[in-house]
Amino acid sequence: MDILIVIPALNPKNDLIEYVDKLIGNGRSHILLVDDGSRDDCRFIFDAIEKKEGCSVLRHEVNLGKGRALKDAMAWYGKHFLSGTTDPAKTGLAGMITVDSDGQHSVEDVAKVAAAMEENPDALILGARDFNTGNVPPKSMFGNKCTRVALKLFIGGDIHDTQTGLRGIPNSLIDRFGKLDGDRFEYETVMLIDAIKSHIDIREVPIQTIYINDNSETHFNPIVDSIKIYRVIFGTFFRYMLSSLSSFLVDYGIFCALIFAFGKTSFSQSRSVWTATVISRICSSLFNYTVNRKLVFKSSRGISTLAMYYALCIAVMAASAALVSLAGNTGIPVQIAKIIVDTLLFIVSYRVQKTLIFK
Repeated sequence: MDILIVIPALNPKNDLIEYVDKLIGNGRSHILLVDDGSRDDCRFIFDAIEKKEGCSVLRHEVNLGKGRALKDAMAWYGKHFLSGTTDPAKTGLAGMITVDSDGQHSVEDVAKVAAAMEENPDALILGARDFNTGNVPPKSMFGNKCTRVALKLFIGGDIHDTQTGLRGIPNSLIDRFGKLDGDRFEYETVMLIDAIKSHIDIREVPIQTIYINDNSETHFNPIVDSIKIYRVIFGTFFRYMLSSLSSFLVDYGIFCALIFAFGKTSFSQSRSVWTATVISRICSSLFNYTVNRKLVFKSSRGISTLAMYYALCIAVMAASAALVSLAGNTGIPVQIAKIIVDTLLFIVSYRVQKTLIFK
């Protein structure tokens, strides 16, 4: 089974020529390099590789980012090989494997991903590194583990290596992934999120954990690119938090207005408080339900979700009272216990709404 090897590169070293030779020696007859706005003194590297049989170079005049490089490679692949069909027997290729240009992905590991693609023709294949080995730079280990936890908690799935650049993408996913948002390193996270949400089969293949010179050659900006990645992961949760805050303001505003209005009637204080609480809570919960369904989770499901939403509200309220009471019986101040319990339930409620109610 033949596969296109895609290597996005920015200011690569001479070693890239030798690496391409190894890929060719390993039987890879279709290789595409994307020159993502490299310096002029690196041009000879791309020129030398382009002269090799089966090798092509796609050039960006300026640096556009790894995400754009990968998407342009997918567009190039679709134009030259897919031609309206994704059938490997007709296209001649079964998909593409993306490989980093800094030497982190061995030729043997590329072959492992290719073998996994042959066994799972419609799956997204990820080359997964082991971050518990001793040769992983601390910032890389910390970043990958944090991203893994965040992705699992707020999106779903259990992907061990969320930032791997060694990925096998079959023909059936080329057009889909080529239309996703993101032009830089966040694009690879967007790809994973789309695959998880769309229930695309994701397979991980153990690969070597290779870091050259403590990953000093990476173009990943730990601040700017991390912000973009976490903005993608936390995007829905941030909207959920804003929805909850605005719902509180609606609740509080209606409550205060009703208390003011009842103050001019013969209502007792107790009756005023209870009536205002019930009315404001009904209004704010309907507001929260509508915002969550249409803006936060952007669900296409109809009004049938309303009963599920209120069942969750009742369950969360009961769980809060029970857990806070239980904590109080153990000697923990209920004021502190309520903050902890309600924070955890806030996240649980988010996951239930995201994966069940507004799925």
